[in-house]
Amino acid sequence: MARPDKLIAMARAQVATAGAALLTLLIAAGAGWPQGASPPPSLGVQEPAQQAPPQQSQPAPSPSPPREENPGLLNDMGRLFEKSLSILPTLKSPQETIDDLNSRARDAARDASDSLSRLAKPSSMVSGRMLCPVSASGAPDCNLGADKLCQSKGFKEGKSLNSNSAETCSAKVLIPGRTRKPDDCRTDNYVTQALCQ
Repeated sequence: MARPDKLIAMARAQVATAGAALLTLLIAAGAGWPQGASPPPSLGVQEPAQQAPPQQSQPAPSPSPPREENPGLLNDMGRLFEKSLSILPTLKSPQETIDDLNSRARDAARDASDSLSRLAKPSSMVSGRMLCPVSASGAPDCNLGADKLCQSKGFKEGKSLNSNSAETCSAKVLIPGRTRKPDDCRTDNYVTQALCQ
């Protein structure tokens, strides 16, 4: 048999637990109400009615000012949703999309016709061997060599298609027993094929 003091202690613990749970629910329910709204309805507890003293005839109360927006959870989520829509690009109507595609197609056709007209100029591929002169930077200028090759064939200008290089040495390297020096030979570049116009 349980002793009465243990039963009372167990009942106190259960009442304290139930009270803490009820208090937590009341606090959570109170925190869920939007700010500035009327207080949450009481849970079965009614306040005693206050009797106002009789008043003399007063003018009708002025209408209350428009209620401010309650910044609750749903309102905040709505504002967040509106902001996210402003970040996304706007969708084009079907007609705008078709016009955009037509504009792009016209531009592509114009570019293609320009390319074809450039290719339609009479041009020929010629073969030969023309030295690429050395430019001011020390590098071979094969564009100038291609122009010279094309001009030698009766054309105005040209573009290099193929080139090769060869080592050109002075006759000193042929002397028996002479050691070769760095400035005895040089590398020359030649244009061997060009597209002429």
